[in-house]
Amino acid sequence: MRTLGIETSCDETAIGVVDDGTRLVASIVSSQVQLHAEYGGVVPELASRKHVEAMIPVLDEALSDAGCGLAGIDAVAVTYGPGLSGALLVGLNFAKALAFSLGLPLVPVNHLEGHVYAAWLHTGPTGPQNNESPRFPSLVLIVSGGHSDIVLMEGHGRYRRLGQTVDDAAGEAFDKVGRLLGLGFPGGPAIDRLAAQHGRAKTLRLPRARLDGEYDFSFSGLKTKVQRIVRGEEGDSPEAAELAAAFQESVVDSLVTKALEAAANNGAREIILSGGVAANTELRRVLAERSPVPVVVPPPDLCTDNGAMIAACAHYRFTAGDVAPLSLDIDPALKIG
Repeated sequence: MRTLGIETSCDETAIGVVDDGTRLVASIVSSQVQLHAEYGGVVPELASRKHVEAMIPVLDEALSDAGCGLAGIDAVAVTYGPGLSGALLVGLNFAKALAFSLGLPLVPVNHLEGHVYAAWLHTGPTGPQNNESPRFPSLVLIVSGGHSDIVLMEGHGRYRRLGQTVDDAAGEAFDKVGRLLGLGFPGGPAIDRLAAQHGRAKTLRLPRARLDGEYDFSFSGLKTKVQRIVRGEEGDSPEAAELAAAFQESVVDSLVTKALEAAANNGAREIILSGGVAANTELRRVLAERSPVPVVVPPPDLCTDNGAMIAACAHYRFTAGDVAPLSLDIDPALKIG
């Protein structure tokens, strides 16, 4: 089964083609980073307009890479939430038009669930390097600009959310601190690079939030602490690289500690790290070093939003009989679990 996946939940216009839910055939992403960089964040109206402009060229390039035309596609999958309303509408309406004109099933995909399935995509003929995946139950840590969730995946399509952010998501905190440090947008990759300059030398320690929710996260207080340091309200300010390293260490420690606790207390056989922040080198390293169970992480280019993950997830959704009518609407606040 060859599925075409469309992803427009935020500021990337992405289309991927996947065979049988795991074999990545094509993945094209048109990024809007430069467009939004001057504003320090994503401007929803600009994102929607750019999606309209980019959709056809991205589709053409994806089909070219896949070596097939639309006649070679068996199903059309699309993100219908969560995300920016206008951006979601562009992708959903385009997917509806394709499905209707080609007489193909329309498969609705939760953007967060799509991130999970990026972990098992492969390009070779024999399957993922970790050919035992998925091992259920799996503990999923989804970390991105809009989400920080701990989810127990008990089987395909079966999720139980154990924890979430109560304020800023991890990626949002990275972006805000990046602006405080004058690193521009997006802040995550810039902080990762700057922190690497400081290395693993002894650094200042920033706070970790203590919450009533056993597996919940909070990063707004950490962001405020960095803001006070940058403004000189905490005494002499450290070098930018040291502050970036301390901030990153705090976020990574919070994410990893909570994820490992949840995995141990729920009998997880593996941990899946997904979402845009999963591309962070320190998070990948620390989780792999501290975890007593296997850790599955997509390559960095599949951690960020892409259409291939939507196509991969849709294969399992379709197999379970989940096909949407053309009246399908967006759900900007959609949850997982």
